[in-house]
Amino acid sequence: MSGGKLLAPEELKRKLLEIGPERYHHKHPFHLLMHEGKLTRAQLQAWALNRYYYQSRIPVKDAIVLSRSTDASFRRAWLKRILDHDGAGDHPGGIEKWIRLAEATGLKREEVISERNVLPGVRYAVDAYVDLVSQRTFLEAVASSLTELFSRDLISLRIDALRAHYPWLESGLAYFTARLTQAPEDAAFALDYVTRNAASREQQESVINALRSKCDILWAQLDAIYFAYVTPGWAPPGVLATEV
Repeated sequence: MSGGKLLAPEELKRKLLEIGPERYHHKHPFHLLMHEGKLTRAQLQAWALNRYYYQSRIPVKDAIVLSRSTDASFRRAWLKRILDHDGAGDHPGGIEKWIRLAEATGLKREEVISERNVLPGVRYAVDAYVDLVSQRTFLEAVASSLTELFSRDLISLRIDALRAHYPWLESGLAYFTARLTQAPEDAAFALDYVTRNAASREQQESVINALRSKCDILWAQLDAIYFAYVTPGWAPPGVLATEV
């Protein structure tokens, strides 16, 4: 819908928050299997390796968002996201922490960072996210990050599930513990920015749809992993070869 009555900021927030229970990937069958302790080590390896491609592109998409802003205060706030993932000085960022998680599954670092075994479906989905923040409006690019509104509860559940069912992953959980505080801070800033700057109903609908699109992108990544490594288990040529 476009051209309708402008939503009050709190109503827009409510509509954005409603997307999580409906479309966020916490309900995906792959995540449900993970949290029930029903994935094999090989399946967790496939997940960690493929998810690395997404992690590696997060600071890239954030740099694109940063480059599109003419507001210095916005750029200063958004820069935090890049440092959180790329790291700074002696402090490892989220990408390095994800590599350590992948290593905890038994993968070699070089195998992960080479990205040569990434599923085509995962690659296309992640590249679509970079395209979204590049090609759609600036407000939509910011709004697409709002899946972080829903991630804290999933991360808390995941930490407990991984510790309970896959204790050999303990050395690789630093990524998730850091995101427990980083994600809510980032989401709060983006939510405030979007609700203050969506000045027409058309813009408001566009940011709602951008968040839905991001949820679809996250879901599509898991679809590809599930299809290749769970059911029916048809991994295409040129990807991680593993018995699951």
